Amino acid sequence: MAGLVLTICASLDGYAEKPGGIFSPPPWSDEVAQAWSAAALARAGHLLYGRVNFEFNRAFWSAAATDPHSPAAGISYAATMNALPKTVVTRTLTGDPGWNGRIAGPDLAAEVARLKRETTGDIFAFGSATLAQALWSLDLVDEFWMMVTPEIFGDGAPVFRPGRPAATMRLVECRPLDVGSVMLRYRRAREG
Repeated sequence: MAGLVLTICASLDGYAEKPGGIFSPPPWSDEVAQAWSAAALARAGHLLYGRVNFEFNRAFWSAAATDPHSPAAGISYAATMNALPKTVVTRTLTGDPGWNGRIAGPDLAAEVARLKRETTGDIFAFGSATLAQALWSLDLVDEFWMMVTPEIFGDGAPVFRPGRPAATMRLVECRPLDVGSVMLRYRRAREG
């Protein structure tokens, strides 16, 4: 059975987004690309997105298939990003979202349970603090990847909000990165 891996970037003061819901990309380097993105894609069998992140990534990555001069075309894992099946958690999109994606049903817990049964590899969730909160509050997360960046936002959308169940996590990796960020990986310590 597949596990659900929640990935999120956070400022040093614990915010996933700047005020107004503005995403601030983490500092990037070849080392970050390998430790974060390539490592995730080596394990991923399915990607789970919130709508905003899905639309942003669809626009960026799908260009690699049609425009050899696009920024995405030069990234070694662009074909993998485009080929992996995706599910979008949304209240506003309808129909076929494109980019090898489908819209999640209204019951997020049932959707994730189905994906866990049917996916070979793991399900990697890329989204906002809103998607992270939804997955945590339903106790669906099996592994947690956080990249803490050397930035202070001062305000915004926090990574952790009240309303999630208590959990015990086991440290899998703590890795400083060349851009000053730290990558933390924790696996859920479940009983039984």
